[in-house]
Amino acid sequence: MIGRRHAASGAHFAFTDRWGGVSAAPYDQLNLGGAVGDDPAAVSANRKRSAAALGLDPASVVWMNQVHGREVAVADQSWAAAGVPAPEADVVVTARRGLALAVLTADCVPVLLADPVAGVAGAAHAGRPGLLAGVVPAAVEAMLALGADPARIVARTGPAVCGRCYEVPEAMRDEVAAAVPAARSETSWGTPALDLVAGVRAQLASYGVPLGGRSGDCHTCTLESADHFSYRREGVTGRLASYVWLDG
Repeated sequence: MIGRRHAASGAHFAFTDRWGGVSAAPYDQLNLGGAVGDDPAAVSANRKRSAAALGLDPASVVWMNQVHGREVAVADQSWAAAGVPAPEADVVVTARRGLALAVLTADCVPVLLADPVAGVAGAAHAGRPGLLAGVVPAAVEAMLALGADPARIVARTGPAVCGRCYEVPEAMRDEVAAAVPAARSETSWGTPALDLVAGVRAQLASYGVPLGGRSGDCHTCTLESADHFSYRREGVTGRLASYVWLDG
């Protein structure tokens, strides 16, 4: 149900698949997205299951109302605890250890970041519009403003459509590649494509975030994997969640 990775420094990263929840088709089973048409009670139950599996308080997980932009929200507690709705944002950062940040995806790239020394964590939703808008630089810059050092940031990406499957019109590929050259790709059948993960990694590298190869990243292609939600494959479907937090 949930893949979890730890850094020796005390950073925690977790990624869900689609199994182990209570949602009915077409959101079956572990849909964690609250804005895709699923029964809200099922989404709530799924979020509780995921949090419990990670040893987290579900009421303390910080979610975003994602809009494919580069707006940043800074959190020191969950929005529910603060008594306010989740803000429209595609980046959330915190300087509070132990506070879990979550990002929802179904082909876009979940980007998880942590500086264990400074006690700063961040999560970003990097789809094609967000990559083009600079959502990854916005995330890094927001973490630096809270005291993070790019040389200490541990970065992980989660399940996302791969550069050999994400077919786009040639003009769209050219537009994105003009801003993020590393995102230029070609499908396995020879048509224009985008590699969002490569684009994310290039933007992180430009800020001096150490990548250290891709051993820590998840290499699952959501379009190819029946175990993961994919908007491009299914249209109406659920959302995966990726979580980051630091030891308190």
